[in-house]
Amino acid sequence: MTTLIVVIVILVVLVMVIVGIYNRLVQAKNRYENAFAQIDVQLKRRYDLIPNLVETAKGYAKHEKETLDAVISARNTALAAAEAAAGKPGDPGAMMALGEAEAGLLGALGKLNVVVEAYPELKANTSMEQLMEELTSTENKIAFSRQAFNDAIMTYNIARERFPAVVFSGMLGFGSKEQLEIQFPDGGREAPKVEF
Repeated sequence: MTTLIVVIVILVVLVMVIVGIYNRLVQAKNRYENAFAQIDVQLKRRYDLIPNLVETAKGYAKHEKETLDAVISARNTALAAAEAAAGKPGDPGAMMALGEAEAGLLGALGKLNVVVEAYPELKANTSMEQLMEELTSTENKIAFSRQAFNDAIMTYNIARERFPAVVFSGMLGFGSKEQLEIQFPDGGREAPKVEF
């Protein structure tokens, strides 16, 4: 009889440990999903600003159509990647695709910067100035949101890799997640300046 009680107590403790691990992992998962949602909000804001920038620039730089089209194309690619990543934040493939799409968009925005610099009257345009201020503000918010997301992913991965969670996390469906890294066009780690 005593052996049965000891076995039951051990099983109850094991179940409680597993429930605690599961709850901590769910909490960490919800944190990184929320953090990605914050990135998504800022990315959508940026994607909404870009067509307005291009339209404003078109009036001044008619013969720069290729650059303007490249910006819109990069924006659409990044938007599609962001929508795909929103469905599975932390997924290594989705994070890599989003990072590559964002790098392409940053490169296209850098080319737009060159176009704007070539047209002083465009640079002095009030609408363009306001749009660029909003874009700069949004870029800062994206950077902060991306940092918060990467921190949440790190916390999640640490929680799932610590003992005893590492024993159960795979069985409970909590796989490793990937941070959002953006490889910038020049190979550096900073976004090109989009101030005009």
